Amino acid sequence: MTGCRNHRPASTYWSERADTSSVALVNHFWNTEKHYCNYDSAGDTTFHYWPQAHALDVFTDWYLRTGDPRIKELYDQWYEGVPVANEGSFWNPYYDDMEWNGIATLRVYKATGDKRFLDAATQLWNMIIPAWNERGEGGMTWKKGMEWSKNACSNGPAAILAARLYQELKRGEDLEWAKKIYSWEKTHLFDNGAIYDNLNGDTGKLAKFCLTYNQGTFIGAAVELFKLTGDESYIEYAIFAADYTIDHLTKEGGILQPEGARDGGIFKGIFVRYFTQLILEGKLPESTRNRYVEFLRHNAETLWNEGNDAGVFSPDWRKKPVSPAAMTPQLSGCMLIEAMALLEREGVLAEVSKENK
Repeated sequence: MTGCRNHRPASTYWSERADTSSVALVNHFWNTEKHYCNYDSAGDTTFHYWPQAHALDVFTDWYLRTGDPRIKELYDQWYEGVPVANEGSFWNPYYDDMEWNGIATLRVYKATGDKRFLDAATQLWNMIIPAWNERGEGGMTWKKGMEWSKNACSNGPAAILAARLYQELKRGEDLEWAKKIYSWEKTHLFDNGAIYDNLNGDTGKLAKFCLTYNQGTFIGAAVELFKLTGDESYIEYAIFAADYTIDHLTKEGGILQPEGARDGGIFKGIFVRYFTQLILEGKLPESTRNRYVEFLRHNAETLWNEGNDAGVFSPDWRKKPVSPAAMTPQLSGCMLIEAMALLEREGVLAEVSKENK
């Protein structure tokens, strides 16, 4: 099951919920003067660079769903405000942070044709390439000055960005980068579906813990490479990673685990984003696709019914948010609800419901 469908389902159940959650992101977190998202709903203006990429991604989910031209005003503001807050440019010593912003700006370009965002994505990619070195047999380092630290968070997103740049610009070197980075991560950090957090390239020591967003970006890189090559082994490994997440990174009842209200607040949403792409693009066996859709549906219904206050979300999808609400869990919640709206729009939810009757 691949690609977009030509029909649209009659139901707009999740789209209406996505309107509520994405509007809440703007109303409670968007700083209309500084043109980036505040760190909490009480107006904490502390600037955190990498979450702004995920806010931009949510705006793009929203724009692709509705075509609302007012969202382009948010794009313009973001493009103005984020570099200013980031000391005047998109450069950052954390390579993964630049990767996230490269992915997000490239999506804006694909959605709108605004070349400023393509230029930003290619500029970011050129700054990211030097993250590769041969310590630890290769891989993208996490942070400039820590060239021995080879992390899942700096390799999975880099492979996604390289693959998407190839799809857009047809530069052969981008595809080779995507393949090489993914291969390094699979060889060194993948273990029966678990994506370990990092490898010390000098000592060879593995940090054997797993986080949902690292699972998600490994899946995302595999899906992108499958789309470009047709090699179904990429999907086989993506399924291993997805099943590991469902089996090991959930709480009782099959709800994705909370990972805090700071950086970890975004982790589940990133998993959801790329897990959804696996559902849509991965040519999954029907039983696997149905199981994955029901997993997402259960998480989304739980979040909406138990972890939601008028479109504002908490880190624990079974608990109401406390005031002030944090920006990063809001982004994860928005990504989940927008993912459900996408599956609804593509007719997947209706298909699975019919098949399960």
